[in-house]
Amino acid sequence: MAKYFDVHPENPQPRSIGQIADAVRSGALIAYPTDSCYALGCQIGSRDGMERIRSIRRLDDRHHFTLMCRDFAQLGQFVRVDNDVFRAVKASTPGSYTFILPATREVPRKLLHPKKKTVGVRIPDHVVTQALLAELGEPLLSSTLLLPDEEEPMTQGWEIKDRLDHVVDAVVDSGDCGTEPTTVVDFSGGEAEIVRRGAGDTSRFE
Repeated sequence: MAKYFDVHPENPQPRSIGQIADAVRSGALIAYPTDSCYALGCQIGSRDGMERIRSIRRLDDRHHFTLMCRDFAQLGQFVRVDNDVFRAVKASTPGSYTFILPATREVPRKLLHPKKKTVGVRIPDHVVTQALLAELGEPLLSSTLLLPDEEEPMTQGWEIKDRLDHVVDAVVDSGDCGTEPTTVVDFSGGEAEIVRRGAGDTSRFE
């Protein structure tokens, strides 16, 4: 049965954030809000968490997981960014974008795209997510909470608790966070390739 955390959207309670971070460190899989819909998240090194996300979403091994990062300095530990890409990514963060980039050795091999050796990264513009990432001190391994055969992600914490009560360990609710997923931009080939048009404005990458 999933634990339910009702977190204030503008002034997240430190005690709740600490409890959520402790749960993640202990191997929990959480459903949490971002600036572009809910996500599933677990500790970056959790093989069990990753497999549970794959199972819930019915993902194959070509799926790009996302490392939800606190800031640009943290993002730079996990992906290689040249000067041109640096400027484009820096200008778009924090925000509703996911960038696919070549991974550094800091990224566990099992998280990499099997052929490209890439990983997704993003910096959210969301108070609660940022508080959790600050408390954790490391990225959250994440994937959009979009269930198989459904076109839109769930947006209400109580609904997620009701439907996923036995497959996630905790649900973080801080109010509605929208239904539109991130815009995904693939920079792994050197040039910007828009993989998915979502909440982030694509004009700067076209």
